[in-house]
Amino acid sequence: MTTKPVMSVVATKAALDAATALVNTGGTGSLFIRSGAQEATTLTADAGTLGATLPMSATAFPASTSGTSDGLITATANAITSDTNAAASITAAHFRIKNGAGTVIFQGNVGTSGADLNLNTTTITAGDTVSISSFKITLPCGDGVS
Repeated sequence: MTTKPVMSVVATKAALDAATALVNTGGTGSLFIRSGAQEATTLTADAGTLGATLPMSATAFPASTSGTSDGLITATANAITSDTNAAASITAAHFRIKNGAGTVIFQGNVGTSGADLNLNTTTITAGDTVSISSFKITLPCGDGVS
């Protein structure tokens, strides 16, 4: 028998809210945009070149949404401060969100569409301003409804 355990909407919301709350552990978290291949795990040391660092809000994420018919629970980040002086010229390929203590909480790929983090361009030039207008984290739940 194949197993496929699922979480309820209530459990998925609680899990996502707990994870997003970790972003501000040890101080305000930041989103780092890097070049190259994404690290194998969140425990792996940073890879690639750091192109931009964007501080998260003091409350990085509000409570997650109740869920949608596609079974996704979503947390949308509060405002993320722009990096007004990008550290290096890179082709953005992945991101990491670290809490104030430097622990990686989330990571994912970067692109211009269909990525975990979509930017208007993946070309970052040293000294540029890099901004993010919206960022969402989603988790699937087994109920498929809100």
